[in-house]
Amino acid sequence: MAEAERIIGTPDIPEAEGNEGAEPERTAGDTSPEAAEPDAGDGEAPVDRSPATRRRRIILLFCVAVLAYLLDLGSKMLVVAKLEHQEPIEIFGDWLKLDAIRNAGAAFGLGEAFTIIFTVIAATVIVVIARLARKLYSLPWAIALGLLLGGALGNLTDRVFRSPGVFEGAVVDFIAPAHFAVFNLADSAIVCGGILIVLLSFKGLDPDGTVHKD
Repeated sequence: MAEAERIIGTPDIPEAEGNEGAEPERTAGDTSPEAAEPDAGDGEAPVDRSPATRRRRIILLFCVAVLAYLLDLGSKMLVVAKLEHQEPIEIFGDWLKLDAIRNAGAAFGLGEAFTIIFTVIAATVIVVIARLARKLYSLPWAIALGLLLGGALGNLTDRVFRSPGVFEGAVVDFIAPAHFAVFNLADSAIVCGGILIVLLSFKGLDPDGTVHKD
């Protein structure tokens, strides 16, 4: 029998030779890991919504907030100790000065008759940011919310602990550009965070990492 097979030979199988080394054909019900891999050029990269990613984003948010808060608090303490009731310090001539003032209004000296209202608004912003953090997976949003949180906490600290009274305290402002309102580092953090949020919204990026395309 073996001698007969040797003489006759093995029939050629073109299909087997042509497909040698080729990727096996996938069926509709194939659930193997290879079949589940998306093509590199198809759509957006999937958003990592693992608990570890959310924890990292929350940690980043609070690190940015703490940094902004400490810079604001430290600068105000220094200004009150060294600059208040003194002549303004010129940084760039008349274009930029350090001039300590007490502001009972909102950012940049607006609305001085509504101190309590602005205090409530600042507290509300903090609560909203804390709620957003529960579904936070976007790194840029973590930075933006951290800036907002740090700035809101900085000015809220002044509202609560500075004279003339609790929830009516005047915020310490000291950065005085020419032809512009006097402000502080907390105001700057709030404005930068707000601008970043507007840019992210225009790009269609949500706090959970979802990207909307028009």
